[in-house]
Amino acid sequence: MIRTRFAPSPTGYLHIGGARTALFSWAYARKHGGTFILRIEDTDLERSSPESVDAILQGMAWLGMDYDEGPFYQMQRMPRYKEVIAQMLASGHAYYCYASKDEVETMREQQRAAGLKPRYDGHWRPETGKTLPEAPADVPPVVRFKNPVEGSVAWNDLVKGVIEISNSELDDLVIARPDGTPTYNFCVVVDDWDMNITQVIRGDDHVNNTPRQINILKALGATLPQYAHVPMILGADGERLSKRHGAVSVMQYLEDGYLPEALLNYLARLGWAHGDEEVFSMAQFVEWFNLESISRSPAKFNGEKLQWINQQYLKTADNDRLAALTLPFLQRDGCDTQTGPALTEVMQLLKERVNTLAELADAAVPFYRYLAPSAELIAQHLSAEAIPALTVLANQLNTIDWNREAIQATLKSVVAESGLKMPKIAMPLRVLVTGQTQTPSIDATLALLGRDTVVRRLRNHLARQPD
Repeated sequence: MIRTRFAPSPTGYLHIGGARTALFSWAYARKHGGTFILRIEDTDLERSSPESVDAILQGMAWLGMDYDEGPFYQMQRMPRYKEVIAQMLASGHAYYCYASKDEVETMREQQRAAGLKPRYDGHWRPETGKTLPEAPADVPPVVRFKNPVEGSVAWNDLVKGVIEISNSELDDLVIARPDGTPTYNFCVVVDDWDMNITQVIRGDDHVNNTPRQINILKALGATLPQYAHVPMILGADGERLSKRHGAVSVMQYLEDGYLPEALLNYLARLGWAHGDEEVFSMAQFVEWFNLESISRSPAKFNGEKLQWINQQYLKTADNDRLAALTLPFLQRDGCDTQTGPALTEVMQLLKERVNTLAELADAAVPFYRYLAPSAELIAQHLSAEAIPALTVLANQLNTIDWNREAIQATLKSVVAESGLKMPKIAMPLRVLVTGQTQTPSIDATLALLGRDTVVRRLRNHLARQPD
């Protein structure tokens, strides 16, 4: 039975890199009919916070990445970690080390000065025939894992291929601090063991942790999971992803008007591909997903590509859903959607012209709140020769059947009678009625705005123009 996990640290929000790791782990479990587990690694008491936990849970829920077990919290598993540490001390796989922080740092400085790799020198490591110093009474010890000194650690990484690290490169890892609390690398091992994790899918910044964790698992007699280390995400400039590249909370994308399925689709394509497919459902993604198709090279985040994918989803989205999602944006902008056309009809008219829900709401504002054009905009587009034609148009619009076809026919008739070209009348008409220079087809826009609104706005402006 396949069992994967996503194990974020609650020291901040759920960001793009974490969301993609979660997506790959989730998809692998769903692909194989397995179990996806959420585990909160909250042992960093100084940086972890309940707010960060909430942000992670909200992000997972908004993206629709449901988990089968959890969330499990490491701080609630402390008795279990201490139990395993006691077992390892008793079996000789771990030992007490009384070297102080200052002593360890001095040791490392001397090694650096000698051109050696800084590492713990094994002073308190028990060996056959070795006599250990007397334990100082005033120094609380750490517990170190007794790492093998010979041979190597090798694993077939499901993304990177075979990786082998010599044990001589690894020193004896601290697995419990002086106050008895276990360290990150140890908690991860016990969690993966107890939870029967079969595939550990995580960022490649964890590659250096893997040989240590494998050695601890072997000492415990545990079955080793398979490891898959996913390359990191870079900004478009090739630098490490940061806030200026879009490395913000996934919930910020909700605030900015992105659809969760669009963000997931984009994340799936960051370092993974199925032929030339660009837009696909999560059901299709799960069906196609495999670890072998993950690139070994870092992916580059491209905000314009994300916008394009979001646009594709908006074009085909259900209008009722779009109306519900856009309503909060409009309300924040002071719009009362009960005073204008049906919001679903406005969504249908506008959704193919925008990249985000925020843009969709901005485009919808003129249907519910008048955006009075500036004097400069009016002067730029309303010519003296167009005023008589627009006056005739206002009068005729007040009497015709109110539909696109009749509006279009009336507009063409007035244009023909005036001897002006269509833009000379259509552009000032658009500006006076909507306050904007760009809208969907003018006849469709007027039809949705309604006769009373169109004629009133048009006449109010024309009445203020000099004769």
